[in-house]
Amino acid sequence: MRSPITDYLEDVVASCTGDDDSPLSVAVVTVEGTRYGAGDTEVSFPIQSISKALTYALALDDHGLDAVHEKIDVEPSGDAFNEISLEAETGRPRNAMINAGAIAAHSLVHGADATERADRILALHSAFVGRELAVDESVVDDEMAGAHRNLALAHMLASVGVLACDPHEVVEGYARQCSIDVTSVDLAVLAATMANGGVHPDSGDRVASSAVMRQVLSTMTTCGMYDGTGDWIATVGIPAKSGVSGAVIGVLPGQLGIAVHSPGLDDRGNSIRGVRVFERLSRDMDLHMMDIAPSGHSAVRATRTDGDGTTYELQGDIRFAGAENIMSRVLDDGTDDGDPVTFDLEPARAINGAAIRLLTELIERLRRDGRDVHLADPNGLMDHRSADAG
Repeated sequence: MRSPITDYLEDVVASCTGDDDSPLSVAVVTVEGTRYGAGDTEVSFPIQSISKALTYALALDDHGLDAVHEKIDVEPSGDAFNEISLEAETGRPRNAMINAGAIAAHSLVHGADATERADRILALHSAFVGRELAVDESVVDDEMAGAHRNLALAHMLASVGVLACDPHEVVEGYARQCSIDVTSVDLAVLAATMANGGVHPDSGDRVASSAVMRQVLSTMTTCGMYDGTGDWIATVGIPAKSGVSGAVIGVLPGQLGIAVHSPGLDDRGNSIRGVRVFERLSRDMDLHMMDIAPSGHSAVRATRTDGDGTTYELQGDIRFAGAENIMSRVLDDGTDDGDPVTFDLEPARAINGAAIRLLTELIERLRRDGRDVHLADPNGLMDHRSADAG
């Protein structure tokens, strides 16, 4: 049976495409590793400023929060991402998500030279994605050909003692980290690893500490969309980071990672259609982080199979990630054997609108496939929209 989430994402891509014929893709990866995608998900592009998040993570891991904080603040700048300005009192960049802060963070990564620092940054991105990534050398050349502003930032940082390395060397390394070649699926896996507290959702390997991830996500929340971050958090409500290649990642801790790629930027340097897609996903799926909810893990308390078919006992506060967890369990168990299926909601505490819609669609699709589906909902959590009192 085809997942309704895939159908939904394809509908979102179609509705947000408009007259623009440039690539558009969206990918979603849960903290349990389930992947969904729609659009041009195989198109690759340079990661650009999204690399700032993991470079900051590596600097934090190398030096600790206090030492990094002495060099890079954590306050929103209110300025454009490439603004040539530092704190008047300290000389620090405002945060690690703007160019000045990202150049400073790159210089803090341990390494004997620009190549070693860039290689460590590339290795960390590969670990988060779960495959070997590469740098597009042609993009590095283009970046360095137009690096005058970043060089000015680096020299200014060196003049106030924030940069301990040669400015040109640091800018070259920074250009290499921005030129890592990725797809939207790669970035969704990266975001899911962040959402999982630094643990890769497929391998279970810890690639960053939870403390580092907390700091990075906190900074992304307040600074990740440049001077458009306030509007973003109010409307989308997901910690995010954008890049000038047209990519945006969103991280919903404990639930999932999202990536959208679409060239074409607004005056703040964020993807126009990327922002539009995220607004739609957040609204339709109740993903705003201020809608507080537990993780989607273990929404299925128990599964039992007997002469009456298969029963799924559901538990906790079920939201989108929890409903997706239920759906994945059902699909993994197989839906073609014809046995009856029962969803027992008695142990559950609450179900929000997005989860109700997804579970309702799952039930309807199972029934269209010829399955006898029952819903045990003694507390009326599903609002009787698809109730079958069996």
